Amino acid sequence: MKRSLAIIGIIGLIVCFSVMVMTGCAKKTGVKEQAVSAEEQAAAEQGKAKADADAKARADEEARLAAEQRAKEAEAKVAPQAEAAAQQETMTSKDVLFDFDKFSLKPESRDILKQLAEWLNNNKNNILLIEGNCDERGTTEYNLALGERRAKEAMKYLVELGVDGKRIKTISYGKERPLDPAHTEEAWTKNRRDHFVVTSK
Repeated sequence: MKRSLAIIGIIGLIVCFSVMVMTGCAKKTGVKEQAVSAEEQAAAEQGKAKADADAKARADEEARLAAEQRAKEAEAKVAPQAEAAAQQETMTSKDVLFDFDKFSLKPESRDILKQLAEWLNNNKNNILLIEGNCDERGTTEYNLALGERRAKEAMKYLVELGVDGKRIKTISYGKERPLDPAHTEEAWTKNRRDHFVVTSK
């Protein structure tokens, strides 16, 4: 009987020890599982943060490229207009000068008119006004007539160079619009001129 009790006691101890071991292992496994789960969650969060950062960087880059493209397109539209305006200003900034009481064209005047004719032939949507001017000497009527002859002489040469005469108008201001109001030979030389004004049709 005592022996039976001793065996039962030993079996009980073995069972208790097994239960304790198993419980301890379960706890360790649970701790390990919790640690792995926390690492996986942290890794997932890091992955999401990196994906979000990458997506933002891509969106920022796409926005930058789109802005650059819009700027290039706007520049492409404006550049030809600015260039045309600059060329137009260059063409109209050169006056044709005349000798005293003359309306015949000088060689340098013909060179200016050749450049103007080339520009007008390449820009068919523009029309030209030629303003004939004189110095202050002589009567108002005489200078109006002389200014008209000067303007017509420039027009005639431009038509010879291929510019459609319908695109050219002339006007004489005589001595009424001097470029230089001084009463000197230098001023009079500047004032004996044809001035050109280009406008769109």
